[in-house]
Amino acid sequence: MSGKDTDATDRLRLVQWLSPAFPIGAFAYSQGLEHAITAGEVQGAAALEAWIAAVLRHGSGRADAIFLARARDDGADVDTLADLCLAMAPGAERAQELAEQGRAFAAAVSAIAGAHLAPLPYPVAVGAATRSLRVETQEVVMLWLQGLAAQLVLAAVRFVPLGQSEGQAVLSRLAPVIAGLA
Repeated sequence: MSGKDTDATDRLRLVQWLSPAFPIGAFAYSQGLEHAITAGEVQGAAALEAWIAAVLRHGSGRADAIFLARARDDGADVDTLADLCLAMAPGAERAQELAEQGRAFAAAVSAIAGAHLAPLPYPVAVGAATRSLRVETQEVVMLWLQGLAAQLVLAAVRFVPLGQSEGQAVLSRLAPVIAGLA
């Protein structure tokens, strides 16, 4: 799909669904950031930026973005992708996070859209739900990664502690990383 085919209403819907404020329970998960803070590995803005960049490049950000993008493909077998996504989770807690957030996402989108969305692991559910949106996959993935980074920055603002402006500066500096990965 070319950029001119993107629909403004679909883009707004996507931004709403991928916002850290969307009711999926994202606040309950920090991708291990709380542990890294407690262990003294993340004590300031520079360490936070490096830590989030690593999650995006090498951790759950990258893996989830791949599953999301594949779930958007025409004819994607979302059940097989769901099984693979859960099988690749590095631990029971991560699998539970994927399942719980996916269930909450499916329920919220179903309630808003008035259509049934099956509960799938979170990135697969997002890919399946956004398949009908007239927004390019690259943009969906970019906003997905931005939402993850924003959620982690919000956690750091609370736990490091890190000021709001400093947190937003970290998020702004991560923009080229996010765009490059997408």
